[in-house]
Amino acid sequence: MPAGARTVRLGSTRACIVLAALLMLTACGGVTLDAPQAGALGPTGAVAAPQGAAASADDKPAPFDPFNERADTASPLREVIKDPSLAEVMKAGPLAEMAMGRADAPVTIIKYMSLTCPFCRQFHQTVFPEIKRQYIDTGKVRFILREFPIGFQSGMATIALRCVPADKYFDLYGRYLTQQAKWVSQDVRKEPIYEVAKGVGLSREAFDACTGNRALIDGLKWVKDRGRTLGIIGTPNFFVNGKLVKKVLTLAEIKAMVDPILAGRVAGAGLDSIPQQ
Repeated sequence: MPAGARTVRLGSTRACIVLAALLMLTACGGVTLDAPQAGALGPTGAVAAPQGAAASADDKPAPFDPFNERADTASPLREVIKDPSLAEVMKAGPLAEMAMGRADAPVTIIKYMSLTCPFCRQFHQTVFPEIKRQYIDTGKVRFILREFPIGFQSGMATIALRCVPADKYFDLYGRYLTQQAKWVSQDVRKEPIYEVAKGVGLSREAFDACTGNRALIDGLKWVKDRGRTLGIIGTPNFFVNGKLVKKVLTLAEIKAMVDPILAGRVAGAGLDSIPQQ
């Protein structure tokens, strides 16, 4: 066990054969909600549908469902690293990091996201465009997305997201967020997920192959499990130059963290002033 690690015991959970740890998490995280979130697990373990959206009675799940083989099991002890080092935060997994901006940018922002999370959508639509314009496009920030799917439908969409070529990833990511009302549902429904992915050129044959790609699914499971080890509790959570912030960030808060670093101050300056939720 690395120095600074602590052990957390988790309660029993119903585990799916491949994506149990990838998907079983409550709510988007970081914010208390008055209504169930799309992709959040309800008190009975059922996946909650978004407000104002419901699956139609005749829209049945596709025959292939990677989440339907279940077994009762007790979750093992999970190691959570307290105050992980930058090297620990940046540790690479089996899948390539999906990033924008210069590899040698002085600041790295990592966003853990779930495609069904409305707060991820809010950040993407209201904050990210200015981050891209002011910091990513100017070479000041490298922005990395890491998948932390919450809910079965989010897990299936995340597989599709990783199925497209790297140069289409961020395009499809934005489409899944902005078009949540079209595809987020209580059950796993492949058709609306594919309809969004088709817009960036993903073929049906490739989509179906990816939903059965165990190496891809295991790689995504690694990303989420590693995030939990680093202290991620929901979405969106962020690392800014290795410092964890568990809340939705505003542009002003990001500027308060990033600008002092760019000005040559100690890396992470300003983070302590950002309240956690």
